[in-house]
Amino acid sequence: MAVANGKVGGTVEGKGWGLCRLPFWGGGGGGGGSSSTNSSASLTQHSHRSSSRSQVGQAEAVGTDTGHQHSGGSAVKLVARSLLPTRRRLRLDPPTKLYFPYEPGKQVRSAVRIKNTSKSYIAFKFQTTAPKSCFMRPPGGILSPGESIIATVFKFVEHPENNEKPMDQKSKVKFKIVSLKVKGPMEYVPELFDEQKDEVAVEQILRVVFLDAERPCPQMEKLKRQLAEADAALEAHKKPPEDAGPKIIGEGLVIDEWKERRERYLARQQVQGVDSV
Repeated sequence: MAVANGKVGGTVEGKGWGLCRLPFWGGGGGGGGSSSTNSSASLTQHSHRSSSRSQVGQAEAVGTDTGHQHSGGSAVKLVARSLLPTRRRLRLDPPTKLYFPYEPGKQVRSAVRIKNTSKSYIAFKFQTTAPKSCFMRPPGGILSPGESIIATVFKFVEHPENNEKPMDQKSKVKFKIVSLKVKGPMEYVPELFDEQKDEVAVEQILRVVFLDAERPCPQMEKLKRQLAEADAALEAHKKPPEDAGPKIIGEGLVIDEWKERRERYLARQQVQGVDSV
């Protein structure tokens, strides 16, 4: 019995320790140990896969959000640009209107002062809805920073129709001034605006307003002053440059003095030739 009890007890005790040892300690080389190891490895792999998938999903979500943010930001910028007032490169005087004396059947004139208020060279050009009956002088040009000119606008005034009152006639003619930033001083050509259409800015659309030529008003007085200034500038431009004196060349030799010396020398030669004869 003792032996039997010992065997039985030993067997039970060994089995009990084996059962307790395998699941909790992972000892021994039994099948239970390998299955638990495999299951833990599979769990670890599954967790790694899940974490990697979640990271990939988060990265894609972040990329999508970033793309939406970029596209949304560009859209916001475009909307903001459309809402913000356009920055003017030129300042006009009068700013929105062209005043003409109302004289039916005649060609009348208006004037507008154009000043470059930017820090760059600016090209400008006139446009009109009635090129056959209106023209501008100059039609365009290039202004240096701070430079200003007075442009003259010519228009033929038609007689009123349907017994309209002279001052009630509404003109549908409009003028537009466009500008373009250029690199520096250069010769003005209209093709500049065709080559850089994306950089052209509309400065102002000017509406035609008729004034009673026989009734004095501040607008008419200002128009007369501007036209007089424009005429004076045109006459000054037509005059040839004043002679600032004889030009000096070489080592200080004056052209006029050289001519005079040569003429005196030739005269002496002629006199000596006559005397020798």
